[in-house]
Amino acid sequence: MREASSGGSKAVGFGIEALPRIVRGEGSYLFDERGRRYLDGSGGPAAFSIGHGQREVNAAIAAQLERVACGYRYLFTSDALEQLTALVLRLAGEDFEHVVYTSSGSEAVESAMKIALQYFDACGAPERRHFIARERSYHGNTLGALSLSGFAERRRPFEGSLLDVSFVSAANDYRPPAGIAPADRIDHWAAELDARIRAIGPERVAAFVFEPVVGAAGGAVPAPPGYAAAVAAVCRRHGVLVIADEVMCGAGRCGTWRALAADGVVPDVMAVAKGLAGGYIPLGATLLRREIGARILASHGAFMTGHTYSGHTAACAAALAVQRLIERDGLIGRVRERGPRLLATLREQLEPLAAVGDVRGRGYLIGIELVRDRATKTPFEPQRAVAQAVARHAFEHGLIVYPCSGNAGEGRGDTLIVAPPYNASDAELEELVDKLSASLAATLAPSPRRG
Repeated sequence: MREASSGGSKAVGFGIEALPRIVRGEGSYLFDERGRRYLDGSGGPAAFSIGHGQREVNAAIAAQLERVACGYRYLFTSDALEQLTALVLRLAGEDFEHVVYTSSGSEAVESAMKIALQYFDACGAPERRHFIARERSYHGNTLGALSLSGFAERRRPFEGSLLDVSFVSAANDYRPPAGIAPADRIDHWAAELDARIRAIGPERVAAFVFEPVVGAAGGAVPAPPGYAAAVAAVCRRHGVLVIADEVMCGAGRCGTWRALAADGVVPDVMAVAKGLAGGYIPLGATLLRREIGARILASHGAFMTGHTYSGHTAACAAALAVQRLIERDGLIGRVRERGPRLLATLREQLEPLAAVGDVRGRGYLIGIELVRDRATKTPFEPQRAVAQAVARHAFEHGLIVYPCSGNAGEGRGDTLIVAPPYNASDAELEELVDKLSASLAATLAPSPRRG
């Protein structure tokens, strides 16, 4: 989705000619200057984990700003930073002991890459410089993070300046590898990664990077059961680090604080961002397993990644308030309980629409794939921009969903992401389903049922 030009009101992400001017947010809703109300059914880009205008979060930010907005991280620590770090490490689990803060998910992934490189330098293996990632993935818009992204549409203008990264297949049960029986898919994907590491040379590979639930590049595609454990085992065998990009799917979005916790896998390095501070102030974080951090600190004395606003005090205060609210109100448990129900309701409601090929996801990160032919899974032609058309219709009727394209390759493929706030009410979730169903029905030309 392209953003509006600086200071202007034009945008083409949804095909909207003039963006409405936002003036207020309250819970799951946003309001523009004309008084129109929008249900935030995707949390923007799956970022707004507790909705908008939460008074206690705003009060925590204001209180911090009254004291000091930001103490430069390399001169000062702060209560907000230390308390957030303790909370995040507790939520992430006992394997993690170090946190490096950033201002975005892209920077968190970039820092994860630098941590991996610094780790192997500290281990006396500076030749380990190569990364492996997956097709149909997206890891961020800095050059390093974009280099990891198997997202041709977003890479194309920057080819030639990106890092040399190797790619293995996406793991998508809806669009599986040809000729491989369902029972053999996990072994197939693991063997492919193993073969790629061997072809490059294990002594040259630093890390394998993947999203436990693929976001914008695939349309909320969860790792098939057993996949994460299988690829992690391959990496361990070759001494390759496992980096989990949980920028979109982490911080509770999938019903566990770490998305990979549901897969029984602990990565070596992990990036988290969007749901961490819930969109109140930009903040990302890179988490390291204890032994990774210890080796780096023993050799170099510090993590050689950071920015002016690393550990920004007010941003940490915002995230601390968001995470405390989520924990106090049991919102991750709410997502874990209601996520399957929301998924089942969407499947039931959308099943009569022949253009709905797949409804998948985990927790409150759900993807809807639209196809021209359900039986063959044939995607619509790119020029129809079907996902954008549906999202535009929904927006005009008071619902925000997140359109994605290109997931089927060669620019083809249309998906919509649904990612409501964790504390959305049952009535709001019902409104989301009803408005999305109506927008799909109104936008897509009637076609005979197939499959």
